[in-house]
Amino acid sequence: MASPKDFAPWPTVYWYFTWWHDDGAVERIHDALRSKVREADGRDVEPSADLIDSQSVRTADTVPAATRGFDAGKKVKGRKRFIVTDTLSLLLAVHVVAASVQDRDGAKRPLLWTRLDHPEVRKVWADQGSAGRLVDWATQILGRELEIVRKDPDQRGFQVQPKRWAVERTCSWLTAHRRLARDYETSLAHSETMIRWAMIGIMVRRLTRRCPAARPGPKPLIQVRSHAGTVQA
Repeated sequence: MASPKDFAPWPTVYWYFTWWHDDGAVERIHDALRSKVREADGRDVEPSADLIDSQSVRTADTVPAATRGFDAGKKVKGRKRFIVTDTLSLLLAVHVVAASVQDRDGAKRPLLWTRLDHPEVRKVWADQGSAGRLVDWATQILGRELEIVRKDPDQRGFQVQPKRWAVERTCSWLTAHRRLARDYETSLAHSETMIRWAMIGIMVRRLTRRCPAARPGPKPLIQVRSHAGTVQA
């Protein structure tokens, strides 16, 4: 395997980003941390239900026009992220496409990936954009129940939807990352890896916040000043 020294003109950080992306290291780290978070929360490592949603974001001018589109529903020109999460808002699958792709079409690939990687899942919740043919496809091809969570006809303004709030929370976590507030990647696959990196940071904080921060090794000496002089503690 080549080393960063062999690619001196490349920025070192991005070299590692592409290397770990191509090597599959990012996915392995992400999946291992997800298992740890689920165990720490008292859940089984494998989920039994998941949720799917899409998020349209604007793209930078450097993004190839062939991978961009216009989402007429959300009035956004750029790309669309399809994410599948468990009920703890942890990422199971991600798929980035042009924003012009319909939800019922773009959702098939991440649902298929989830079916292959997490066979114990039996139920999926989605919003109204996935209603229709996708429900039948999930039943016939994947053997899973895709339930549509519909808004109350009298709803005015934003309201938290039952079940679906978990995946919507993940979408808000992603947009809180400056690098993900807009899509800058020329490659769709690199966009998906950026999302996994964001989730890695979220899961690391979720694991470490359960205990106070501690420095490994012997504790340093602390000088305490008093009226009697300086004392080492």
